[in-house]
Amino acid sequence: MELSIQIKKYRTELHLSQEELAEKVYVTRQTISNWENEKSYPDIHSLLLLSSLFNVSLDQLIKGDIEKMKKIISEQEIKKFNYYGSIYTVHLAVLIISAVPLFMWLGRYAYIPFGILFIITMYWALKVEKLKRKMIYKPIRKLLHLRREKNWMNFIRQLKWGNVLIKIY
Repeated sequence: MELSIQIKKYRTELHLSQEELAEKVYVTRQTISNWENEKSYPDIHSLLLLSSLFNVSLDQLIKGDIEKMKKIISEQEIKKFNYYGSIYTVHLAVLIISAVPLFMWLGRYAYIPFGILFIITMYWALKVEKLKRKMIYKPIRKLLHLRREKNWMNFIRQLKWGNVLIKIY
């Protein structure tokens, strides 16, 4: 979730107007409006006050509700992952179990069917790994990627603490 959505969500949950929230955070109503409309971002001091006021961690305020983000992974992807995982497991079991009998019966020629089984098993292993990465990184990207990366980086680079401007390069 985006910071602007989080601020608005928590403000409405506490039944606060923009003006009431502004008084508690020591800013103007227009500043709250700008935060909620993504025209600007709160400084670090305001973020700390907001997290304290909303009774949430700073991490949760910035990143959003992690439980909601977990639901982004669709049921289809989970079923697909389980299906590919089952196929991979069966192929791996066949590969391991068939190794000794193949080499006992076929001798040197066992390398051919064993190699084919190995390639098929690795194919399914790569499919499982690719899907796993997609399932893990998709929610993380949504968690960490605020709508405009450029603005977020500017926010990070120019953290304000009171009247002191801290530039991070």
